[in-house]
Amino acid sequence: MDRNNTKNGRIPPQAIDLEEIVLGAILLEKNAMLDIADFLRPDAFYVDANKKVYAAIQHLSIQNAPIDMMTVCERLLKTGELDSVGGRFYVANLTNKVSSSANIETHARIIQERYIKRELIRSSEKLLNDAYSNENDVFDLLSTSEFEKDQLLQSITVKKEVQNSDLYVSTVMTLQNQDDNSQGITGTPSGFTVVDKITGGWQRSDLIIIAARPGMGKTSFALQNAINASFDFNIPGAVFSLEMSMEQLMKKELAIVCDIALEKLRKGTMTSEDWSMVAKMDEKILNAPIHWDDTPSISLIELCAKARRLKKKFDIQYIIIDYLQLMVSKSGKNTNREQEIGQISRGLKGLAKELDIPVLALSQLSRAVETRAGVNGKRPLLSDLRESGSIEQDADIVIFLYRPEYYGITEDETGISTDGMAEVILAKHRNGETGDVAVTFDKKTTGFKDIVYSYLDATYIEPPDNDSASIIKPNLNFSTSTSDSPF
Repeated sequence: MDRNNTKNGRIPPQAIDLEEIVLGAILLEKNAMLDIADFLRPDAFYVDANKKVYAAIQHLSIQNAPIDMMTVCERLLKTGELDSVGGRFYVANLTNKVSSSANIETHARIIQERYIKRELIRSSEKLLNDAYSNENDVFDLLSTSEFEKDQLLQSITVKKEVQNSDLYVSTVMTLQNQDDNSQGITGTPSGFTVVDKITGGWQRSDLIIIAARPGMGKTSFALQNAINASFDFNIPGAVFSLEMSMEQLMKKELAIVCDIALEKLRKGTMTSEDWSMVAKMDEKILNAPIHWDDTPSISLIELCAKARRLKKKFDIQYIIIDYLQLMVSKSGKNTNREQEIGQISRGLKGLAKELDIPVLALSQLSRAVETRAGVNGKRPLLSDLRESGSIEQDADIVIFLYRPEYYGITEDETGISTDGMAEVILAKHRNGETGDVAVTFDKKTTGFKDIVYSYLDATYIEPPDNDSASIIKPNLNFSTSTSDSPF
């Protein structure tokens, strides 16, 4: 490529002299490649010849082969690119540009910076052209643009290796800080005593899959986790609901928090006692740092972009997704649904690691559960995870919800009634033990409650004496200002 190549009268950002210096330094000193191999890619080079030479060097480095002028030329000859780069003379001439590899990392960073600028120009021009077209969805344009910028940012943000001594010191300091926590909760608490005892709370960078058959209470259980974390511990989080609207979720939240029958909220038949409970919990609900998004069929790219904004703006400490199978990956026409779900689960695990927060994703189970006979035959298995074995592979924790009453089982093996009985089954726990945890399910509110700890620890406000036809609705002091939402 001609170094004087221009576009719209302007020369694209470039550092051709430094490209030649970096290549020459590697040809002179093989170990120089070790300083830049983790972040510099062939595409970062502006000149096509330099791009091909570096690709040949990269191949030799991966093969742990010697790197010098002769081996690089042989590699280019093998790929049929030696003549297109300018022959052996061009490769040999690169070594005349430099005498030492002392500053190779600094030079490589500049090359990377110029590449990022070129990519920003390219993506901006594409966005401009696509924006003029009426065939493109505006939200897809925004999400794709945000995703490309994030990818570019990640390409220049490289995690460096850590010495064992440094890692030891930081780990011991973390353990000392955690030692003050008598409850042993080191992550985001679920609010379920035994679950938190087993897991230590939902740990940073973990992907937690909560799976069950439809109607088992997945959404309510996930919402209960958000309520427990954000109401009791003031931990900010985000809930992405692909199935239910935000208003429907708020009614569920009110039912659980205020102990009101969900049916009353749906039908608008609340009593004075119900309104008294809403008034009692009013301030706590208003101050709960939960951020909602009910975009239907949200793509992985769009969800990641929104999650990054929420992390940056509100420092969210957990994400809940309801539910995984309703997401789309936009990975191409030739991808089947199982592969698509696999890409989504890997993407969510990557997001958890990137933001360093737990991601709780709800998942459907296959119909295989329904076909198994016997009292214990209805208990979910890892093989029941629907559409993809990748979900099991990518998840750090897999939780199943099981309510025997759902299947018409009225008594357990010992003859005890199953009314309100529920189990949280930790079927997979990458970093700890598994087990079954008994909880209760409130059919009135659809909420799950800890057997050891009840969320509503306050007494109810006694309703005033009134005629059944006269329902007293308290004057709730809502602020007239709206929250600054990123959605």
